[in-house]
Amino acid sequence: MHIVYVADGKAGHRSQALGLYQALQRLSQQAVSFEEIAAESLSRFNLFLARGNNQHPLIQQQPDYIFSVGSHTQLKALLLGQVFPQAKTVVLMKPKFPLQWFDYVIVPQHDGLAEQDNVIVTQGALNPITNEKRHQKKRILIALGGASKRHQWNEAKVLQAIEKIVQDNKKSEIILTTSRRTPKDFLSNLHEKTFAKNLQIFPVDDTPQGWIFEQMQLAEAVWVTEDSVSMLYEALTAGCKVGLIEIDRIKDDRITRQIDQLYLNKAKDLSGVRLLSLQLSEADRVAALLSKF
Repeated sequence: MHIVYVADGKAGHRSQALGLYQALQRLSQQAVSFEEIAAESLSRFNLFLARGNNQHPLIQQQPDYIFSVGSHTQLKALLLGQVFPQAKTVVLMKPKFPLQWFDYVIVPQHDGLAEQDNVIVTQGALNPITNEKRHQKKRILIALGGASKRHQWNEAKVLQAIEKIVQDNKKSEIILTTSRRTPKDFLSNLHEKTFAKNLQIFPVDDTPQGWIFEQMQLAEAVWVTEDSVSMLYEALTAGCKVGLIEIDRIKDDRITRQIDQLYLNKAKDLSGVRLLSLQLSEADRVAALLSKF
């Protein structure tokens, strides 16, 4: 089985494509290969001329699946599907084109589409995380985000939440990390607090690629700021209990309402704290469905 991923260079989009590819690898009885092609390198005119040829100079071998993640890649994925008509086109987000133009449409629940013959609805975007079952008791990870189009950073709320986590878990090992969106002066302000001595602090710039995913495999619980929706679902997929750190919400939309509903319906009171404990393996579930079709 060969997969061609039409890429737009965005790490979050690539993570979704890799998640589904690796899940197909785990489920398939045959070898599964993955080829990444930059969308900008594919000429729409040349793709149009090559319809039905079953070959393209930039594609190493005939694909069984063509993945698209990101609105700028969808048209070229569709055209590439006409070059290789036996390949199944898979779009991993709400498409800007009619749903029936794609063989499979895989969308997170907050995109607001209903399941139908070629539409699979998932809890959160797909990711390449699995639960390796290496979690250590009394090990906590705090992963901070920052401002977004839905949220405004509130340092006082974040510091208060971290202090409470430290006070409630005095015998735990607590690791804290930041993200590219975390305000630059936050860590210096955090270091001024007496409770900071109980934290192991790893600024994002000091962590290698993949570090945070390894920490999720080791942590028993993960706390994320509420803007970090992808991180929340990654931590759940890793098998962690997940808590939310509130910051200021600028606007409500389908995504914020889904997170609110998730905590309302699924969170459990553990030692006086509401934590999500929900086993997710959405990439494996989607891969199994694709294998049946």
